[in-house]
Amino acid sequence: MTIARSLSPVLAVLVASVATVGASNDVAAQSARALDVRAAAVIDHWTADRRAAAIPRDLVIDSRGLGFMRQPGNTLVPYGHSIAALAANHGNPNAAPGGSADAAGPVIANRVPAAGATVGATATFSATVTDPSGVKSVSVRLQKGGGAVQTFAAVKGSGDFWSTTVSGLTDGAWSWSIVAKDGAKQGGGNTTTSATLAFTVSVGGGGGGTGEVANAEWTTNGVVQTAAGRIYFEMPDSRRRTRWSGYVCSGTVVSDGLTGRSIILTASHCIYDDANKAFARHVLFIPDQAGTTGAGTDLSCSNDPLGCWVPGFGVVDLNWTTRTFPDNVHWDYAFYVVPDTGAHQAGSGSPVSQALDSAVGPMDISFTAPALNGLTHALGYSYDVDPQFMYCADGLESLDADDYWLGNCGLTGGSSGGPWVQPMNTGTGNGPVISVNSWGYTNQAGMAGPKLSGTSASCVFATAKSAMFGTFADGEAGFKASCTQQ
Repeated sequence: MTIARSLSPVLAVLVASVATVGASNDVAAQSARALDVRAAAVIDHWTADRRAAAIPRDLVIDSRGLGFMRQPGNTLVPYGHSIAALAANHGNPNAAPGGSADAAGPVIANRVPAAGATVGATATFSATVTDPSGVKSVSVRLQKGGGAVQTFAAVKGSGDFWSTTVSGLTDGAWSWSIVAKDGAKQGGGNTTTSATLAFTVSVGGGGGGTGEVANAEWTTNGVVQTAAGRIYFEMPDSRRRTRWSGYVCSGTVVSDGLTGRSIILTASHCIYDDANKAFARHVLFIPDQAGTTGAGTDLSCSNDPLGCWVPGFGVVDLNWTTRTFPDNVHWDYAFYVVPDTGAHQAGSGSPVSQALDSAVGPMDISFTAPALNGLTHALGYSYDVDPQFMYCADGLESLDADDYWLGNCGLTGGSSGGPWVQPMNTGTGNGPVISVNSWGYTNQAGMAGPKLSGTSASCVFATAKSAMFGTFADGEAGFKASCTQQ
């Protein structure tokens, strides 16, 4: 009995050690069993070489209204067409062919900011400008009080939308007007000067006020830190789908109120290639990737705090698939759907739920119109300063009926699909998601985001909540939601 008592502490330690090892092995075995064959193949696919070759899938529009993909080194590659990019110093769009019978100037409508609006130190001035002979040039004239008039050239976006972003505005009463010239041949063209609209600049208030940030690292952490992540995927180089290239975007896990699946909000151009008409393949989502203990994005799920997840499929609006950027920018919202089992590779943190939304803590998605001029945070992962999680903050502007604009936002490549949050609780890093990083212009700062309110976004989300998991061929892993504007 005495010997037995003297050995009992040793035996206890040995038993505890064996139990610990057994538990550790059980966790590893469960993790290995939980990762299904398809998901394991996706994770294995992302070798160091493939990760290094992946580039941001960031789309921009030039002054002619043509779409380009901005690649590292600021190289612009034609997207959906074969027309070369303009020279860096080219600012004005080409005039459309003019007709000799055109004697009227362009029609100017939908001006923003409207009369009586309040903006901050940086603001975007925009309007819809149309003419049967084509619009040759558009300029914005600004005047503070009775001071000198300053003129700024506007650039053409999608459709007939023209805009320019002006910084350095100071407190006080201002006014603005637009001068537009068409491409008519006779008389060198016709000119229209709009009515003058009065507006107010409040550097400490309107347009987001003193909280404006162009591009900085997000250090608050909080809910958005774990809900948002980096997305790796491949898109085909042609419609034949014989060669595929790797890309990176950002996305955010949002609340869906369901069990059995988790849903990631991102941009449509990070899910479906509208130029080559195919869904992405080999998709990998890494939440809180900024918290890695590795040297940047090394695609080793084991050194990321929450590990990696492999989505089952994507969902986009049908309108995104039948058009080509930039004619489909209004539908640049989409969702990846992740099964609650079989999709997770464990990370460096404590064992977490196999269900993505339970592991990260999702954010609410809002389909209600946010406050214009309200301070809005846009966040996403930067390709330039990997693996930092970056953000900008600016007053929210309405670009047109279907898109918002953050004129001061300077987020770089890799941020596409990242969340726009308004209002952001900077203490908890949480708030409703009202849009995603979508596109910019080739020759100015600023970021556009599609409106989730008053559009088909809620219908696309409903499809993501109800579509069935299955086995998909490369380029077919997704659903095209046939929705009407809500």
